[in-house]
Amino acid sequence: MKSIYKRVIIKLSGEALADTKDGMILDREKLTNVAEVVSNVCATGTQVGIVVGAGNIWRGRLADKIGIESSTADYMGMLGTIMNALAIQSAIEEKGLRCRVMSAINVPQVCEAYIRRKAMSHLDKGIVTIFAGGTGNPYFTTDSCATLRALEVGADAILMAKNGVDGVYDSDPRKNKDAKMYKELSFHDVVEKKLQVMDLTAVAMLEGKGVTIRVFNMDDPSNFMKVVSGEDIGTTIRSEIK
Repeated sequence: MKSIYKRVIIKLSGEALADTKDGMILDREKLTNVAEVVSNVCATGTQVGIVVGAGNIWRGRLADKIGIESSTADYMGMLGTIMNALAIQSAIEEKGLRCRVMSAINVPQVCEAYIRRKAMSHLDKGIVTIFAGGTGNPYFTTDSCATLRALEVGADAILMAKNGVDGVYDSDPRKNKDAKMYKELSFHDVVEKKLQVMDLTAVAMLEGKGVTIRVFNMDDPSNFMKVVSGEDIGTTIRSEIK
C-alpha cells in the first residue's frame, strides 16, 4: 500500500492506553495494537513520530481537588507522558522496529533530550520517534506539543486518533444523537466554532503552515492505513477547504 504522506505525527491520548476493565494505567493489548499500527504505517515508507498524553496517569482536575499548584501539576503530567512513551517504545521494539524517546524535560537516564536536528535525523533513518515531556513548559497541552513537533520536523500531517469518535462533530455525539460530523474544516472554522478537536491554540498555530490534521476513530486499527493511503474517512482539517 502506498502512503500519501512522507512524515506524520500520530497523536494519542493517554486514555487510549489504559486498561479500563481492571483500572490499570496501561493495557498490554492496547500497547500491542498501537505497535502493530505503527509497524504497518512504517511499512508504507512513512516516517512516524508520536506524541502521547498522560490522561491515564494524571489529570488536572485531580490536582485541583488535592490542591496542587497548576505549574507543578503540569510538570507532573509531563512526567506521565514520559512513562507512556517508554511503554509504547517497548511495545514497538517488540515488533522489531527501531524506536527512540526524546523528551523536552531532561531525563538522560531513561531517554534522549529533544533536539530538533537529531529528531529529524532519526526520522530520516526510519526510526520511530516518540516526543515526550510535552513542550517542556507548563500551561501547554500535548496538542500544542504535537503541533510544534509537526512544524519543527516538517511533518505532512497530524493523525488525531480518537477513542470511539469517527471525526469532528458540531456537538458531542455521545450526548446528542443528532450531532453531525464535518468531513472537511479549515483551521479558521475550528477556532471560530470552538470545536473540541484539539487545543484551539494548537490549531491556530497551523494556519497557513501546510500541515493537515486527520481526525478519525482508532477503535478500528485499519483506519490508520486508510488515512495514510488517502481514503476519505473521518474529518480532514487544513488551512483552506478545497
